[in-house]
Amino acid sequence: MASKPGILTEWPWKPLGSYKHVVLAPWAMHSIYCFIGSRKSERDYAYFLIFPFLLLRMLHDQIWISLSRYRTAKRNNRIVDKAIEFDQVDRERNWDDQIVFNGLIFYIVRMLIPPSYSNLRFWRSDGVILTILVHMGPVEFLYYWFHRALHHHYLYSRYHSHHHSSVVTEPITSVIHPFAEHIVYFLLFAIPLVTTMVLKNASIASFVGYIIYVDFMNNMGHCNFEFIPMWLFTVFPPLKFLMYTPSYHSLHHTQFRTNYSLFMPIYDYIYGTIDRSSDSVYEKSLKRSGEEEEESADDVDVVHLTHLTTPESIYHLRIGFASLASKPHRYTYTLSQWYLQLLWPFTASCSVLVSWIYGRTFVSESNTLDKLKLQTWVVPRYIVQYNLPWRREAINSLIEEAILEADAKGVKVISLGLLNQGEELNRNGEIYLERQPNKLKIKVVDGSSLAAAVVVNSLPKTTAHVLLRGTVTANKVANAVASSLCQMGIKVATICKDDYEKLKLRIPVEAQHNLVLSTSYAAHKTKIWLVGDDLTGKEQARAPKGTIFIPYTQIPPRKLRKDCFYHSTPAMIIPPSLSNMHSCENWLGRRVMSAWRIAGIIHALEGWDLNECGQTMCDIHQVWHASLRHGFRPLFPVA
Repeated sequence: MASKPGILTEWPWKPLGSYKHVVLAPWAMHSIYCFIGSRKSERDYAYFLIFPFLLLRMLHDQIWISLSRYRTAKRNNRIVDKAIEFDQVDRERNWDDQIVFNGLIFYIVRMLIPPSYSNLRFWRSDGVILTILVHMGPVEFLYYWFHRALHHHYLYSRYHSHHHSSVVTEPITSVIHPFAEHIVYFLLFAIPLVTTMVLKNASIASFVGYIIYVDFMNNMGHCNFEFIPMWLFTVFPPLKFLMYTPSYHSLHHTQFRTNYSLFMPIYDYIYGTIDRSSDSVYEKSLKRSGEEEEESADDVDVVHLTHLTTPESIYHLRIGFASLASKPHRYTYTLSQWYLQLLWPFTASCSVLVSWIYGRTFVSESNTLDKLKLQTWVVPRYIVQYNLPWRREAINSLIEEAILEADAKGVKVISLGLLNQGEELNRNGEIYLERQPNKLKIKVVDGSSLAAAVVVNSLPKTTAHVLLRGTVTANKVANAVASSLCQMGIKVATICKDDYEKLKLRIPVEAQHNLVLSTSYAAHKTKIWLVGDDLTGKEQARAPKGTIFIPYTQIPPRKLRKDCFYHSTPAMIIPPSLSNMHSCENWLGRRVMSAWRIAGIIHALEGWDLNECGQTMCDIHQVWHASLRHGFRPLFPVA
């Protein structure tokens, strides 16, 4: 929002929220009806293709979003090396409003103009050339002066400051303007289209081509990574005045009073508003590829290795849908995310392509904590694949390749998230050390110690007894929690006799009396349940009213009881100094990180010289106090 919002700041359909696209529904349905109901010789292809064209524009923008986030996560050719936070993601969530607006105008104009103007040919060379010339002249010229006017303090405070709130730009930043600005932009970009219509040399190609050109240049100018090769300007020097680069426009967002041009820098040269550092910033950004790029990639300190969960999880990655990545991932989708269900055929296709194309892990995001550089790598496999025994060896190979790659790049610590550190899969990471004896400098951390510490410190101070249920003995965290609680004098009950016998062997003799075998759920009336991800609905139904379910695994249980309380999976609130966190981790809220991921960071900060994998664990009290010392805070205040 601008600092002093002016009139026509808000979009008319803002009250509709995620349902804003329904304003296009009557027009789209009418165009389809007219197309199907007309004779072949009378069909208006231009009218019928408006809606598919709008979808194409959205897809075009999304491709730019994903590409930009992927490149900046790898720090390839990054221009402005600063953080993006949640406030910018929220501000830019309505990036498709301008497409809805354009669509309405296209439909209305089509209904108002005579049929002789609407039945366009597919191609006309004279119309294409005229469109190019009109853009180079009137459009670029008028935009330049309108843009300079927007930087006058009166208009800037009421309108344009909203766009410049994003110092670090993303492709969608290009269309984040108040409604009033978009009206003017539409009138400007309509000049070539109207001109060709009046002169009757318009074509579908000139219309579609021009709008795609505008979208492409807008997205490119705000993508925050440089990719225009220098040889292009060497071969054709005048191009320097006819086409801007991402670094050129990025300077406008960091310096504000220079580089006002739309897509052609010639007007900045003519009127003396060119930024003198344009060439040097361009060259510096390009030099971040090649050798320098590899050096910057090699100075990562900590890698967190996660994986996809469901086919829809590709949208929740930072390189997916920005609005979804900034929200916790749920098992079920609300009505506001109805479009994900409509995208199911596309989602299924993408899931197959991701598994097929990516034969190795890929970088999803990069963060910093003071001087510590962090990255998240994603194994392109889904939970269903992890549950297939015949797929385990292939998945283990992917994980091992990631560990070896990180080790070769000089990464200090790699933490294993979600199912990448299961007992059945790889014995909590131990098999990778066995396969590479005395060869790995990197430390492999499964995070069990901090996860157990979070569970133990999530209990109310008055807790005297708890119920431990689930596949207890096969879970390293559950074993550590049971042992710690028994030593603290807290009674730990379990339902399964086999679990009881095995747990007893892992608890010091002096504390074994605090481990209790309960004959049934009803026999144990405790309201503190420590649960795994296999907690069933029937078990939840047996819990007393007011029971607190505290998970010790990375996947949370389903919330089926409204009269009970559910903690999140072991996690902590990250310190303010941890930057560039504008996406949520799995099912956790904003600026909340899983204990397994934090454990790797703490391991690197403390410089601990051990691998926390297999049955090896750090002292849970030591790792807990270390996390607090480095600014991480409990998610649930202890009562």
